[in-house]
Amino acid sequence: MVTVTDIAANKIIELRQKEGLTENYNVRVAVEGGGCSGLMYNLDFASEPKPTDMIFEDKGVKIMVDKKSILYLAGTELDFSDGLNGKGFQFKNPNASRTCGCGESFAV
Repeated sequence: MVTVTDIAANKIIELRQKEGLTENYNVRVAVEGGGCSGLMYNLDFASEPKPTDMIFEDKGVKIMVDKKSILYLAGTELDFSDGLNGKGFQFKNPNASRTCGCGESFAV
């Protein structure tokens, strides 16, 4: 399961409205090869789930994750920060054995 914090849920809803997207657009979270630690997070909006997607709902936000990515993302919490340490979405991934300094890539 992938969850979101209250702050992240509010930011997702705000961004969806800002981009002029309807509530039919959900968050797609995926893991791709790359980055300085080997794997990178990809976060985007999508209106239709893929046949292999798993769909989670937390705090009014639907999150679509493909079956390959869920192996890396199980138990992950999506957060949002706009503090002094940087602004943006952050992944609190219990499966990551190490992360890079920017927090955009990880290894298992």
